[in-house]
Amino acid sequence: MVKIEFLGPISREPLEVDVTSLKEVATILQKIDSLNIWLDRCAVAVNHEIVTDLSKSLKSGDLISILPPVCGG
Repeated sequence: MVKIEFLGPISREPLEVDVTSLKEVATILQKIDSLNIWLDRCAVAVNHEIVTDLSKSLKSGDLISILPPVCGG
């Protein structure tokens, strides 16, 4: 199982899912209507490291963070 956390203004409780790649995570998240407005704008981190390759392999215990864009100065 991997844990998916949603940071910033995405008001969702963490999910735990049994997957082996980020592509599988993307498929699951795309089915959640309230997340659709965020997914194209968010960065993704696996174990606190930003990743862009959806074929990245995952293992049990990994932490996936969904990071929405933020404003700052």
